[in-house]
Amino acid sequence: MEPFTHALTSLALARAGGRRMPRFAATMMVVSGVAPDLDYASYIGGAGAFMRLHRSALHSLAGSVVIACAVAAAFCALDRKMPQKKKSYAQTIAPLRFGPALAVCGIGAAGHMLLDLASGVGVQLLWPFRTHWTNWDIINDLDLWTLLVLILGLLLPMLIGLVNEEVGARKKGPGGRRAAFLTLALLVAYFGWRENLHSRAVELLFSREYHGRIALSAAAFPASSSPYQWRGVVETDDTMESVDVPLGPGQEFDSNRSETLFKPQPSPALTAGEDSPAARAFLSYAKVPFAQVRPLEAGYRVEIRDLRFEPGDDQPANIFARIDFNSRVQMMRAGFFFASNPNP
Repeated sequence: MEPFTHALTSLALARAGGRRMPRFAATMMVVSGVAPDLDYASYIGGAGAFMRLHRSALHSLAGSVVIACAVAAAFCALDRKMPQKKKSYAQTIAPLRFGPALAVCGIGAAGHMLLDLASGVGVQLLWPFRTHWTNWDIINDLDLWTLLVLILGLLLPMLIGLVNEEVGARKKGPGGRRAAFLTLALLVAYFGWRENLHSRAVELLFSREYHGRIALSAAAFPASSSPYQWRGVVETDDTMESVDVPLGPGQEFDSNRSETLFKPQPSPALTAGEDSPAARAFLSYAKVPFAQVRPLEAGYRVEIRDLRFEPGDDQPANIFARIDFNSRVQMMRAGFFFASNPNP
């Protein structure tokens, strides 16, 4: 998910806690809920660095614990330097304790991780012990419906509060807490509905033939902000099929409209490319890898792409591996590239 959605979700979580939350609670939750995206800076290091570092260390369970501890400790130190002012001599204000601060930051970091599990390429939950990607493929990184629910759930109570102040109505309880609970409940229900649609899309893909070919495996990915539009990728004996999967009322799924990519014929260059260290690293990242072999003037080029990304998708996560060989199938160079800039 993009940072704006993470920040609004953290703010909704903080508001749901109400007055029982410790000092700096909302700020701590927003900071810990956005901090994992600091790994986006790895984009500067190129496609290889981005593939290894983005959504890995800072998005793992271990990384979330480190982030929560660091943010909690920082705000405890800030509380000591900026103690709250007493309203009366009889009032005593306890300092911010590490335990409650850590709990708040832990919730913020967990919220970030759950959103990224649902969207995009997923996360490496068990890094550094296991570099396995976990993802649910139910929403895009930018989901307009999620944003709309969050914005309305957070802004409406503020508008209602302003109206009440204008008409002189008396405040009742912590403002926005019920709305925050309702907002979070709607998000959970929305994600559950998207998961149901995802399951339906995969079942539909398996139930059809593709130009007379039977599906051996299938995956469905959200194609747009419409919950009813999905894109399917199906593997058959000798092809990969990409097809739109409409799930809306009255919409028909036509498997014969799929775009066909034929698998490459076995060759020494293909075998050497798939056995290379670059290919092995990429295959642990790609959800639907697809290799192509192209002849060069004095050798061969093997490119492995991830078909979960549509052609022309320029998001940074769309990375591919390229391995060049000479005429004797000896590797000359290998590297990773952003699809948006294949020839840097």
